[in-house]
Amino acid sequence: MINYGLDMTITHQPLGFSYGEDVTGPMPEIRTLDQIRPSLRNPDCEGPEQVYAIAMDVARLSDRQELEKRMLLFGVVTYAAGTLGDEPVRSQGHVHRISQHSGWSPPELYEIWQGKAIIYMQEYVDDDPGRCFAVLAGPGEKVLVPPGWGHATISASPSEPLTFGAWCDREYGFEYDAVRARKGLAWYPLVQGDHIVWQHNSHYRPGRLQMITPRSYPEFGITDAPVYQQFIDDPARFQFISRPDKTAELWVNFHP
Repeated sequence: MINYGLDMTITHQPLGFSYGEDVTGPMPEIRTLDQIRPSLRNPDCEGPEQVYAIAMDVARLSDRQELEKRMLLFGVVTYAAGTLGDEPVRSQGHVHRISQHSGWSPPELYEIWQGKAIIYMQEYVDDDPGRCFAVLAGPGEKVLVPPGWGHATISASPSEPLTFGAWCDREYGFEYDAVRARKGLAWYPLVQGDHIVWQHNSHYRPGRLQMITPRSYPEFGITDAPVYQQFIDDPARFQFISRPDKTAELWVNFHP
């Protein structure tokens, strides 16, 4: 594991994390296949029993007070290798719950650590999903999901585990009901040989999916350095995650 500013180790048998002496974090929560079946194209599919492990609020001890003051939280997720029937291993599609302290559905900044990911996102979870993007990212690359968008993180290489870190709002919460009511997000990723192909979800109006690669986000002051290290270097840098209202003009017509 490359050092991304945190002394921690990712394990895959079993799924989970171990923390160094100067790092604290919770026992990982394990998401099982039975728990995420309602979000899958084929809820009766076979796949790994433990689909992914998630630990929210991982931090260096010396950073905790600053993170709490800024209402920021760092999470780490690792996925099992394999597939969920004909779908890749993936998170449940969701929208972030509105935070009381900001009045906004918070954005989220991902950084891929191991494997390859597709960060899928759509503007709305409604009849018309608006613009839909699938961002293919590899180790060290970052992807920013804007406020209020439905999204999911998908393993783009089923033969290997996927691990990523993410900056989130400390009052994070996941809303699943709207996505589950439509049997998922607007596009289903499917494994076809060594590739991911996409199938439209008929519970949404027909639309277009844009396949893109990550870009830099200079308008938010993000650099190529590891994202946790960027916080260490400048604790104010990711204030736009917990206070997206302070950069409201940058979210208008945002392009991932």
